[in-house]
Amino acid sequence: MDVNLDIAKTYIFAGKKQTAVAAVGVLLGMSIYIFMNCLVIALDRGSMTVVFKNISHIRVYKDDMISKELVKSTDSSSKYIIINPRVVPKSNTIINPKMVAEAISKHKEVTVVAPQVNAAVFYNNGKSQISGISVGVNPSEANRMYNINSSMVEGDFESLKTTPSGIVIGSGIAQKMNLAVGDNINLTSARGINRTFQVLGIFKTNVSAIDKTKSYVNLASAQQLEKEGASYITDINVDITDPNNAVRVGEELSKITGYKAESWQEASESIVTGNKMRFIVITLVSTLILLVGAFGIYNILNMTVSQKLNDIAILKAMGFKGKDVVRIFVTQAITIGAVGVAGGVVLAIILVTILKNVYVGGDIGYFPIDYEPIKFLQGVVFGLIITFFAGYFPARKAAKVDPVEIFRK
Repeated sequence: MDVNLDIAKTYIFAGKKQTAVAAVGVLLGMSIYIFMNCLVIALDRGSMTVVFKNISHIRVYKDDMISKELVKSTDSSSKYIIINPRVVPKSNTIINPKMVAEAISKHKEVTVVAPQVNAAVFYNNGKSQISGISVGVNPSEANRMYNINSSMVEGDFESLKTTPSGIVIGSGIAQKMNLAVGDNINLTSARGINRTFQVLGIFKTNVSAIDKTKSYVNLASAQQLEKEGASYITDINVDITDPNNAVRVGEELSKITGYKAESWQEASESIVTGNKMRFIVITLVSTLILLVGAFGIYNILNMTVSQKLNDIAILKAMGFKGKDVVRIFVTQAITIGAVGVAGGVVLAIILVTILKNVYVGGDIGYFPIDYEPIKFLQGVVFGLIITFFAGYFPARKAAKVDPVEIFRK
């Protein structure tokens, strides 16, 4: 056996309690680091699942225009003076939506294209009246995009395909108006159109503002509520392969279509900001905890160096070089770190397994955490690196010991 490794092994077993304390420190730090990083991914994934049940990755629509300069200045600067600018009152419909949808679908990153009509309505049932929005969709495309079937608590969303006068309402509307599947509900649009629909299903997103105001009808029904023809489309919703690329793809689609292409990041800035803050806080806290474990190794090896000065001096007097001394203490640190990292990985797996089996209810079901291989690998590499440096600095101190000065003392 290598003499350096043999000496490192002797030091490890000579101070069993100190070695155990250092290994436990790394174990706890490593398990918390991996667990919390898996947790932040799970929380982001869970929040995104809720978000994408209500909005698409990209929304293509005709944006409002602000009136241009009205009066030209008389000085040499040739500037224009804006006097009380207003939004230009133009139709918000997309011209030739079929051609626009086909152009969008040709983009290599686009997976689903769903035209939509938003109609402001009043829901009427007897004396009860609620204001809200009825969304006209093609059921198959809408279900692919929003996975509405997973939010259904009664009825079947796909039945909209075969029932032109059908409607799927939010659970808040159903509760307030005491409606069930098979009942009728009257809708009055902002254009004064009155129509009666049969309730085919009830969905629940667990977002109160949506469940109390939103409903789905066929595209043709929404166009009739708006007193428009078959070419009337207010929005074209788009899903892409990677939602994180929505900003870039949105800019590309805007150039292709000439319409405003708003990414989900722009539409949900507060959610994006919250996710970033959560990621920063959890990553910082978990990293600091792991560093605390590494400092435990550093302190123990630093004390060992101070206590073993005579031994180190004898080793150097016997012909051991500085790099041999460094190797002895770095080996000791890496061994402690490896034991702690291995234990931390096992504990992290146990924690993730426990949380995976916790039922949180709602449309989320079980807690959406999973084993993230990248985070496990990242934690192992990071843990070994910091334990290496935790042992390297005391080792350098030991390597610089002058045996002559020690013997004189």
